[in-house]
Parts: sequence; C-alpha cells; structure tokens
Amino acid sequence: MMGPNMAPVNIFDAEAQESKGEHARMSSIMGALAVSDLVKTSLGPKGMDKILQSVGRGNMVSVTNDGATILKSVLIDNPAAKVLIDISKVQDDEVGDGTTSVCVLAGELLRQGAELIEKKMHPQTVVAGFRLARDAALKALNASAVDHSADAAAFREDLINIAKTTLSSKVLSADKEHFAEIAVSAVLKLRGSTNLDQIQIIKRIGGGLRDSYLDLDGFLLDKRIGVGCPKTMKDCKILIANTPMDTDKVKIYGSKVKVDSVSKVAEIEAAEKQKMLDKVDRIIAHGCSVFINRQLIYNLPEQRLADAGIMSIEHADFDGIERLGLVLDGDIVSTFDTPDKVKLGQCDKIEEVMIGEDKLVRFIGCPNSQASSIVLRGANTHVVDEAHRSLHDALCVLSQTVKNTAVLPGGGAPEMLMAQAVEEEAKLVASKHVLAMEAYARALRMMPMHIADNAGYDSAELCAGLKAKHFEGHHSWGLEMEKGGLADMRELGIMEALKVKQQVLLSASEAAEMILRVDDIVQCAPRKREG
Repeated sequence: MMGPNMAPVNIFDAEAQESKGEHARMSSIMGALAVSDLVKTSLGPKGMDKILQSVGRGNMVSVTNDGATILKSVLIDNPAAKVLIDISKVQDDEVGDGTTSVCVLAGELLRQGAELIEKKMHPQTVVAGFRLARDAALKALNASAVDHSADAAAFREDLINIAKTTLSSKVLSADKEHFAEIAVSAVLKLRGSTNLDQIQIIKRIGGGLRDSYLDLDGFLLDKRIGVGCPKTMKDCKILIANTPMDTDKVKIYGSKVKVDSVSKVAEIEAAEKQKMLDKVDRIIAHGCSVFINRQLIYNLPEQRLADAGIMSIEHADFDGIERLGLVLDGDIVSTFDTPDKVKLGQCDKIEEVMIGEDKLVRFIGCPNSQASSIVLRGANTHVVDEAHRSLHDALCVLSQTVKNTAVLPGGGAPEMLMAQAVEEEAKLVASKHVLAMEAYARALRMMPMHIADNAGYDSAELCAGLKAKHFEGHHSWGLEMEKGGLADMRELGIMEALKVKQQVLLSASEAAEMILRVDDIVQCAPRKREG
C-alpha cells in the first residue's frame, strides 16, 4: 500500500511479518511437501519405521511407522505443514487407518499443482480442475466397491482381509492372521457399535506377540483385590463408586486446631474414624457384595468391608470406572444416602488371574455382552506400544466397516482405477482444466510407485505394467510386495475399506486445494510480557 508521497505504508506491528504472492504460495507448498516426504518412506507393507525421541524429562523413545503418531510428535512452524498434520489427525479419528496415505497424496497433489502454477496457470483454475478430477475419482471408487453384508460368512472373510491388510504395514505383520482374528472377533461382538471403549486393551511385557489373546467371555481390570477380602466371588452385586475413602486420619490443610491436651486430638481422630465407619455402613446397606472405588480405600474401611464379606477394589482409575459402569450395567455413585435409587452392577463371577508376573481382576458373565478384553504381550515396551497402536488402527477400521460395509481391492489398485477414470473424464473437458485433471491422475499414480519404492523394487517397471493391466480392464490387479510382482488383489485377499479410501481422497484433495489458494501469509507480532 502506498501513501500520498508514494512511500510504502506498513499497517502491521513492528515485529509482524508478511509474505505475499508467489513467495507465500511456494513457502506453503514447500513446508507441506517437507511433511509429506517425512512420512513417505513409511507407506505400504514394506514401509520403514521412525524413532521418535523427546528431549524433555525422561527422554521418551517410541518406534513407529504410524503416520498420525509421527506427525503428532513433530513440532512444526510452517502453517501449511500444520494443515497436513491436521488432516492426518482427522483421518486417524475418523477411520483409524490411511494416516500416512492422506499426507503423501496431499503432498503429491501439491507437487503437481506447483508445477502447473509455475507454468503460469492460475491457482483457481488448478483448484477447479482438481475438483472435477476428484468427483470423477470418487464416482469410480464407489462403483468398484463390493458389499457382502447380506452374507455373514463372506462379510467376516472381508473383515479378516481388511484387518490383515491394515496390519501388514505394522509391527504385527508377521502374526497378522492371529491379530486379524482377534480384532474381528472383538469388533463383531460390538454388534454394530463404534464405541471402542467396550474393548479393553491390556499391555503386559514378557513373552512374544504371538502370546497375545482375546478374552471374549471376561472383562479384565488391571487392579488387585483388597487385603483380607475374598479373592473369588459368584453372583456378584457390584457398587461402583467415586468417593474419598481415606479420611480416617485427621487431614486439615490451611487451618489450625488448638487443643489443650493430647486426649482432645484423640477425640478428633475418633470422630473422623466414626464418620468413615458410618460411611462404610451406608455402603454395606446397599446390599452389594463387591465395592469398586475410583479413589484409594484406606486400611480402616477396607478392613470393615472385608469383615462384612465384601470384596473391595481400590484405585480403579477414571477410565476403568467409566468402562466398568458400561460393562457391568451399573451406576457410578459418589453419595450413599439413597440405596433404593442406585443401580448395582452385576456379573456371574469375579476372580483374580495371573498374566505374566502380574495379578488382574477378571469379571465373567457381564450383562453388557458387547464388552471384551485383549491382552497384548511383547518383548519390550516399544514393541507392545506399537502393537497397541497397530491393533487400535485395525479396530477403528473394522468398526467403521461394520457400519459402512463396502470393500474394494488394495495394493494400489484403487489409485490406478481412479487415475484411469480421471483421464477418461478429462477427454470430455474442453478447457484448460484438463491440465489440472491430468496432473491429479499423475498424483494418484504416484501412490503405488511409493509403495514399490519402499519395498526396494523397480517402481517404474511395476507401475507401467499395472497401468497396462488396468487399461485391459483388470481393475482388481495391484502390487504384490512379497515377491515384487503384480497379482489379482481379490484372489490374494488384499482388501481395504471403501470408507478409508473415500476419506483419504476427500481429505487430501481439500487440504491441497486450501494450500494452493494461499497468496498471503501474515505472521502476527508475538505478545510482549508485561512488567
């Protein structure tokens, strides 16, 4: 902006910065491409892992190839790069899988878009062409999907294949059949619900990944039964509570109590104990045989409950209490004055079990038959944590597939199919939007190339052969990365959920369009500290 004497007028604060036009756009695109290239090598069944090390207290280290986990851990200053991180998080929240794919596809679209803009095509023309291409790709994607929801056995087979495909790029790939069976059994038990809180995952170091198992009939709580309490109980009535049970000692903070003798202190302590005993009596009056509290239970109330033959379990953290209320079909209470209005949880049997070196509490015969527990074993914390992330991804994808039942072949086949559909549609477009549509098709074809590159094969050779196969009409053919060739994905059982591919396509397109439209970056001046 120019003033009356033709001198530039600065409307921003002294420390604010502004980038305009080509510089702003290229700065955005380069930042987003850096993030895309960061996770590109993690794509596909032969993708590499990343070590993430925090520099804070504890120097935590995690080893992962999960796109969302990698990007969540990276501190980024570039605003466009943050857009890619956000779409990866949304992908993780929405469907659980495809977090790396969405970032890589968005990066490829930006790379192709940047080349067109350098050739003096207007960004809005590129965006309009991308939208035409996206609609054609989505239409082809939906048309290629198959739905076996009417046939229970075929649908279960689809779910197993989807789980194996999801797990094949993770640390669990060596035992993917075992874990696919675990994940599908747990999700089918949910009967269409997407509430994964009903699936408890317990991690225990020791043994191997193969020793992991699904406890379909019981629900496991990672706590111990109180001292002196019965260790096994049948036909349980369970009171689930969130209440302080540690006030049998005098705890007065920020105030003074003046007494003129030690006996007066003893009277105060006796009053505190009596108050706690009265509270325990009110709990017993509910007619429960098991008392589970989110907070600590001190020795006095624990002994009083044990004398009454009531099993007590303390410090079941809030996550555990919420889940127990759901599984046992009981209320979580904090006051005990209205026993008639409290709904007690129920189960057939509670027992203490050993897993590895640790004791856990097992609830058998819970009224909420959708609940189950998965126990993960592994050599060390890094393996178990990565196994947990991998299994959680598979559970998310499967729970979404149970709702949206359509599936389609994997292994780069959908991307090749969509690229071909976009090119066919481009033949009918009589404007320069056709250049953007062809660029969109090239970006889609880069996805199988990255999968082949990460496996160490000749990507140009494989993708040229795959492109020819698709033009012959073999739309279920994709990359087979065990032997480094082409194969029919349906025959190999390499299947993916339609919902995942739809979300990848839509999120990546929208993120690329948003970044391509940027022509001005304004960085505000940091707020100064007062005083």
